[in-house]
Amino acid sequence: MMTDTDNPLLQVVQVEKYYGDREAVTKALDQVSFGVDRGEFIGIMGASGSGKTTLLNCISTIDTVSAGHILLGGTDITTLNGEETAAFRHDHLGFVFQDFELLDTLTLEENIALPLTISGLSPQVIEKRVHDIADRLQIGGAQKKFPFQVSGGQKQRCAFARAVVCGPDLIMADEPTGSLDSGSARILLEIIQRFHEERGATILMVTHDAYSASYADRILFLKDGRLFHEIRKGGRTRDYFYRDILEVLSLTGGETLC
Repeated sequence: MMTDTDNPLLQVVQVEKYYGDREAVTKALDQVSFGVDRGEFIGIMGASGSGKTTLLNCISTIDTVSAGHILLGGTDITTLNGEETAAFRHDHLGFVFQDFELLDTLTLEENIALPLTISGLSPQVIEKRVHDIADRLQIGGAQKKFPFQVSGGQKQRCAFARAVVCGPDLIMADEPTGSLDSGSARILLEIIQRFHEERGATILMVTHDAYSASYADRILFLKDGRLFHEIRKGGRTRDYFYRDILEVLSLTGGETLC
């Protein structure tokens, strides 16, 4: 995958995040800095409480930083007001959550179409985009069904379709395989990897699972709110990369079972 190392898509600069008050302050992120090039697939790992989900929430504008800056495509998202943040999130970011976050009263195709409808696209354009992405993610036959009528794997593929259908600059996934069985998780990860390779999508994925992380190009490890280590897959096979991930996890206190 070709990347632009001179102009990273995402820049996280000395980010800190505190929770609590003067009586009890928790420092969830401690001067975290890194860059992500356009077209990279990055995994973020660490033990529970290491700050990985907090970091993703700050990048995704769900939460705000206490100090530092986060730039996406040159825009410092830490300086945006509420209205600007909502517009930026819609125009540039895609989200995949562990618990799917689908609307139960809408069919799968209506869930996928929702961000396109908000964008004001014509019904004809929406129908074609939804049909194309549903087929690519192997849920075309289930488009007319409601979430309660399909499997967890189909729900998560629908959630991923909804996240990418508008072509966001950055796709963020928080434990996307956490609610899936091993077979469904493998299918989803292969789809995400293929989408990344074919479309040049930039993906930031938080996971505790070394197997899931082995699909990424690079892994950032957090420990006690700080960037502890990072490794790159390079030309190694996914099996070798998986073993390296397990080795680093054993040092961070992260989970080593899949």
